[in-house]
Amino acid sequence: MPHILCTVTNDLTYDQRMIRICTSLGRAGYEVTLVGRRRRASKPLQEETFRQKRLQCYFEKGKFFYLEYNLRLFFFLLFHPFDIVCSVDLDTILPGFLISQIRGKTCVYDAHEYFTEVPEVVRRPAVKRIWEWVAHFTIPRLSYAYTVGSGLARLLEERYGTPFAVIRNVPLPIAGTPEGPEPTVGTPIILYQGALNEGRGLEWAIEAMQAVEGAVLWLVGEGDLSANLRALVQELGLESKVRFLGFISPNELQALTSKAYIGLNLLENRGLSYYYSLANKAFDYIQAGVPSLSMAFPEYVQLQKEFGVFVLLESLSAPAISQAIDELLRDADKYQQIRSNCLEAGKSLNWEKEEERLLAFYKQIFLP
Repeated sequence: MPHILCTVTNDLTYDQRMIRICTSLGRAGYEVTLVGRRRRASKPLQEETFRQKRLQCYFEKGKFFYLEYNLRLFFFLLFHPFDIVCSVDLDTILPGFLISQIRGKTCVYDAHEYFTEVPEVVRRPAVKRIWEWVAHFTIPRLSYAYTVGSGLARLLEERYGTPFAVIRNVPLPIAGTPEGPEPTVGTPIILYQGALNEGRGLEWAIEAMQAVEGAVLWLVGEGDLSANLRALVQELGLESKVRFLGFISPNELQALTSKAYIGLNLLENRGLSYYYSLANKAFDYIQAGVPSLSMAFPEYVQLQKEFGVFVLLESLSAPAISQAIDELLRDADKYQQIRSNCLEAGKSLNWEKEEERLLAFYKQIFLP
């Protein structure tokens, strides 16, 4: 069977999207290998139905990490068999593209985001120029690519001239109906899941907790702002209201999400990637029947029109967040209506449906 080799820069453990994709491709009969990197604090890999490989790197972050990892990935791909290399995001595309050209194989681009438009890149012009060069050197020369939403697909097609399919980052369906939290028992949990990075509205969410009574904020994940956010909580004296859970496994995260009362998916408008984003956490909240706060950006506005599953914020500020949270905590009828909408939307916004698009995409590559 054809061998699909997928490449990422994370350590594989918590990458729910790639675990779903590789599992689906493996079940469809493809031989699949997922390649990432080993970090000093990496946990042992869980056994999956596909192969997993971590590349050992000396550097953990920054330009030296990206340089080292791309070199190691280049030589790994040079000496390992594959029919398709799926380069996930721009930070793995250069070795995938070059080796596919050398060996006469197919390179697929899986764009989780508009890489050159994320805040960490936008605010650093020299870094942005380097990644723009990588993008313009590789993407226009590819025949196959996909991304997570129609807005990003349209932007990337216009920019690079390569057609982009849409395969959304939706979760597996939850067996049965999530029971959900009981508002009269315990303290309602406001949940954020994802990277603790800049541009995610996390500082505003923490500050908003000063005005929120009768609820706690749980942050799941780690990132570049981990230390700063913990310091902010201490500075504001919010240790009893804000809890950092760190990284947790996908199975634990699904169970935790179902216990949450409100989900957070807040982004600053600091680049086209965020403005046209369609985050996996939004679908995780929907699947768990959890009403969530999202920004009134195009993809979320469209989902809200179709399903009514969010409370949309026109602007990002601590008062706006605290007011939206307070309304959901106090208005039981509004809360239950949104929760009901989430449970209904979850019947179609799940991986069982989206998997069909993924398999159709890869099938076309092997058609004569």
